[in-house]
Amino acid sequence: MLYTGVTSELFFRIKEHKEKFYPKSFSARYNCDILVYYEQFSSIEEAIAKEKQVKNWLRAWKINLINTINPGWKDLFDELE
Repeated sequence: MLYTGVTSELFFRIKEHKEKFYPKSFSARYNCDILVYYEQFSSIEEAIAKEKQVKNWLRAWKINLINTINPGWKDLFDELE
């Protein structure tokens, strides 16, 4: 399962996913708790536009995007600290 989202506090948001802070959320139900790709933007508007774009992509396109940056699908969370 792939999850796409936007946040202004990436470290804390991923921590919430890992701890299943919201147990009925999509990420908790589907165990989406590994950060395999992220981008930073200078404005929230840019981030939201990219999120909407990616959410409309085919799964294969999303996988290709991840593979270009993180071919081993390593959890990037530890790099955020």
